[in-house]
Amino acid sequence: MAEYTLHCFAQSGNAYKPALYLNLVGADWAPRFVDFFNGAGRTPEFLAINEMGEIPVLDHGEVRLTQSGVILDYLVEQFGQFGWRDETERREILRWILFDNHKFTANIATWRFLINFAPKPMAPEVMDFMKGRAKVGAKVLAQHLESRDFVVGDRPTVADISLAGYVFYENEYPIDWARDYPPIHAWAERIKALPGWKHPYELMPGYPLKKG
Repeated sequence: MAEYTLHCFAQSGNAYKPALYLNLVGADWAPRFVDFFNGAGRTPEFLAINEMGEIPVLDHGEVRLTQSGVILDYLVEQFGQFGWRDETERREILRWILFDNHKFTANIATWRFLINFAPKPMAPEVMDFMKGRAKVGAKVLAQHLESRDFVVGDRPTVADISLAGYVFYENEYPIDWARDYPPIHAWAERIKALPGWKHPYELMPGYPLKKG
């Protein structure tokens, strides 16, 4: 049995964040598939694991954690990699993880969901709103990366891993990172070059999506 178990599914960029971390550090870990699109997240069995009904969930011995930012923080403490050098840097990493959760991942993930997975089409004005919100977050990150290789400091940290959660699903929403946001594209290529990097559809179970 693996030391770390990650409850996840392939289409979840939030689950990809800890999955990618675990793979990058060479952890002894295994994914546990949650059939989210067929209602597994709403079952009493899963709600007993996470009352929020959300993925990811990390099990490590007696420790059970939810929310990707919390899990990444915990993994830094376990492995000592992709973390902070001092408290000032830790707060800066936290600042970007919070930005990701509220402005970057939040909007791209919702927009992608509405395009690919929503049970019925949304009104055009709703789609335009989500597109605009996604582009606001992307613009902020692109401007930040114009003069640096990584989000905080001179090396990759969990801020990068968090912000990268949905970037590699780029064929599922109409943003061309190389054309529209070259700094984000170049940064994503640097992340892809890290030993242990894998695409979310290679790293987690549940792709291709099977309904019913």
